Amino acid sequence: MRVLYVGDVVGRTGRTAVLTHAPVLRARLALDALVVNGENAAGGYGLTPAIAAELFAAGVDLITTGNHVFDQKELIPAIASEPRVLRPLNMAPGTPGRGVGEVRTTRGRRLLVLQVLGRLFMGLRDDPFRALEAELARHRLGGTVDAILVDVHAEATSEKMALAHFLDGRVSLVAGTHTHVPTADARILPGGTAYISDVGMTGDYDSVIGMDKEGSLRRWRSDLPGKRLEPAEGEASLCAVLVETDDRTGLARRVAPVRLGGRLAPAWPDWEG
Repeated sequence: MRVLYVGDVVGRTGRTAVLTHAPVLRARLALDALVVNGENAAGGYGLTPAIAAELFAAGVDLITTGNHVFDQKELIPAIASEPRVLRPLNMAPGTPGRGVGEVRTTRGRRLLVLQVLGRLFMGLRDDPFRALEAELARHRLGGTVDAILVDVHAEATSEKMALAHFLDGRVSLVAGTHTHVPTADARILPGGTAYISDVGMTGDYDSVIGMDKEGSLRRWRSDLPGKRLEPAEGEASLCAVLVETDDRTGLARRVAPVRLGGRLAPAWPDWEG
């Protein structure tokens, strides 16, 4: 199975990149599933049902979110009835929505997607290790599901790596998100799980992690409250990670970063098609 996971989509320019490239990526990379982190898609803060519908229409199969999941209040009543939009698994009991979703491919394969929030520098959260352990007890890679993608939405690289080693051999891919900067450590761990510390954002990199740099500089240089930061509006770089899994075990066979457009150097797997 081939799964492409697109990192944090920031604002209009990030959405445009996904809408433009999604059909081409699906065809050229022979994708079985396309999953996108959309937690900054609505003006840099959260996701709306309308934006989710737009992404689905472009060929996205499932959308993950993160700590900004409920910044757009209109998503709160809608998320419970939309299984293709996930919120983090380790949010408090009673939180609307779900932290696990499934993509059924055109070939009848089952991709399970889970997302957790880290705890370091991210506020009070339930234990992501315990939350993932409980959910994975219900599924078996290469048995009940054909592939498993886990998004670790966290600040600390150490926490992401610890979770990846904890999951090694039990999931197909552990992809870090949230810090909006792509890392160069895409690899397959000893147990067969693919890992990258951060996929990177899909947004304008002539910015401060996707937000207008002038507004960000004013905030860093003053102790006074300022107006809300706005997303940068230049051409976006689409940042993603591609994983190919073994059809029998569900473990990773190959993993590679994908980067298109904008200011970052392009990256493309040498094993397309």
